[in-house]
Amino acid sequence: MNRRQTTAVIVGNVRIGGDAPVVVQSMTNTDTADVKATVKQVFELARAGSELVRITVNNEDAAGAVARIREQLDQTGCTVPLIGDFHFNGHRLLEKYPACARALAKYRINPGNVGRGSKRDTQFAQMVEFACRYDKPVRIGVNWGSLDQSVLARLLDENAKLPVPRELAEVMREAVITSALESAERATALGLATDRIVLSCKMSGVQELIAVYQSLSQRCDYALHLGLTEAGMGSKGIVASTAALAILLQQGIGDTIRISLTPEPGADRILEVIIAQEILQTLGIRAFTPMVISCPGCGRTTSDYFQKLAQQIQSHLRHKMPEWKRHYSGVEDMNVAVMGCVVNGPGESKNANIGISLPGTGEVPVAPVYEDGVKTVTLKGDHIADEFQEIVETYVRTHYGVQPG
Repeated sequence: MNRRQTTAVIVGNVRIGGDAPVVVQSMTNTDTADVKATVKQVFELARAGSELVRITVNNEDAAGAVARIREQLDQTGCTVPLIGDFHFNGHRLLEKYPACARALAKYRINPGNVGRGSKRDTQFAQMVEFACRYDKPVRIGVNWGSLDQSVLARLLDENAKLPVPRELAEVMREAVITSALESAERATALGLATDRIVLSCKMSGVQELIAVYQSLSQRCDYALHLGLTEAGMGSKGIVASTAALAILLQQGIGDTIRISLTPEPGADRILEVIIAQEILQTLGIRAFTPMVISCPGCGRTTSDYFQKLAQQIQSHLRHKMPEWKRHYSGVEDMNVAVMGCVVNGPGESKNANIGISLPGTGEVPVAPVYEDGVKTVTLKGDHIADEFQEIVETYVRTHYGVQPG
């Protein structure tokens, strides 16, 4: 697929837009003032593959903690760029805490709540001036739930005067786009270069998000950040985000993405990173970790053994990737098949880099293993899972080029 050409933006050590691959983002949900908890979560998100991490900077305690968070991350060798998420009082926090302003790799400004009334333009200008002073890029992030009401009111007035007024939903979409584009124009007029601007126009409805970004991509060359805001929890959030982003990415729209899931109580925050990676990898846009191909199961697979093995192998591959990607070039493109019976098992196993076809109900209790289409060994007994995992490890070591370090 052809990517839409956008102006490249450098965020810390990460390139967004231009000819760069689509970048995965995430956001912490810790209290940023809690340095230990925030460092831990940022580290976990980065280790899972998040290439940019956004943190909330909502008060003085949070702003005062940012530089220490950056310092402690650097001490662990974690260089992931941090993005400051500012609302309402960012101009004051950046002025009072210059160490925070320097430590962040990018500022996120929401035109809808950077200031109210006569203060809006002044406070927006102050945020942009700090970005220019510290040479930081800015994401101008419009969110329909906090849309600049002055823009909406103006467009509604203009719409009312038309011979055939447009539907309210269409005016709302246009207001979101207009807010982003006019804010970008204002930022460039204040001295912020176009290669320091990323735009986003987030909606909570799938069709609205698609329509907005299709229009926005035709009206500007700025790098675009994609995300379905307030996507929801569990399967609903995953499906909605995937549906919206997959269509846009397939059309070449989007330079960086975030999956805004509501986490299950006590759930790991890294799920949003995994979903973002899997969307990109499933579409063939980027590869992050070896893919596990496994069957859904049927009456031929009454045992859950192959399900457990597939889960174990998938978890193992993702756990090993931070180490493997430093040493083995191309391992992220590997396909591993874990199949449950003889119907499709041998065929899928032969087509994968490495695959195992487990015995279904009533089948001979043996499991042939295929490597690059050739059967290399037949496993049997009580240790098939451990033995296959070791075969996968050996395959990685012997088939992918070793990198320095």
